[in-house]
Amino acid sequence: MIDLHCHLLPGIDDGAPDLETALAMARIAVADGITVTACTPHIYPGLYENNAAGIRKAIATLQLLLDRQGIALRLVEGADAHVVPELVEGLQSGRIPTLAGSRYFLFESPHHVAPPRLEDTAFHAMAAGYVPVVTHPERLTWIESHYDIFRRMAKAGVWMQLTAGAITGRFGRKPQYWAEKMLDEGLVAIIATDAHRADRRPPLLGEARVAAAKRLGEAEAELLVTTRPQGVLDNLAPAALVPPPAFRTGGAPPPAGGFWSRLFRRA
Repeated sequence: MIDLHCHLLPGIDDGAPDLETALAMARIAVADGITVTACTPHIYPGLYENNAAGIRKAIATLQLLLDRQGIALRLVEGADAHVVPELVEGLQSGRIPTLAGSRYFLFESPHHVAPPRLEDTAFHAMAAGYVPVVTHPERLTWIESHYDIFRRMAKAGVWMQLTAGAITGRFGRKPQYWAEKMLDEGLVAIIATDAHRADRRPPLLGEARVAAAKRLGEAEAELLVTTRPQGVLDNLAPAALVPPPAFRTGGAPPPAGGFWSRLFRRA
């Protein structure tokens, strides 16, 4: 399995506070069957002033330690990028890293307040050739009153990423309800751990895969945790991947020469 959202880097945000915790999290991930983890610390102006150069340096240091200790986990870059007006400029300048250098990036909304122009920001990024991956919509306190926003964005090609623990009830009944609703409606592109610690919010993906398979079947569960995440690592266009169930026509992905191919002409 591939985890595209994890706060593994030590001392860089509200994730792993130290190297000991980061190593413990990495061991948990490997034991769970995760082979690749995207290190995605918050980029939140005024709170977490991370950037691509610092994230890459921290990844290189941690990867060296993992290799020395025989922990078979490959790390790739990314960031949990907060919604701000200069988001697209940050992506274009390289200050904000995408997932493994691809066209996909994590797109984080405030937890307690619906941000203005959320859809406009997402579509601006799409017009610039990126694919926003909305992180943990099911855990936002305002999802109930704004659910149609996420449905519209998903149908327009914005990816939705659910937190593994939300699907299995680790975050309570409400996030689990919204996670299951989004899965059942076929709006979800990937599942990731959004892990922050080893003892609480650990990097466990397998139990969510099992839960997803019970609702959607083994094939879709594999798409959620392996096939689509691998497509992100390979920087495949969305048209080259099997879309979530709600957007399939006859079970087939969109034709290669369609809207997505015209919009996302990136190397």
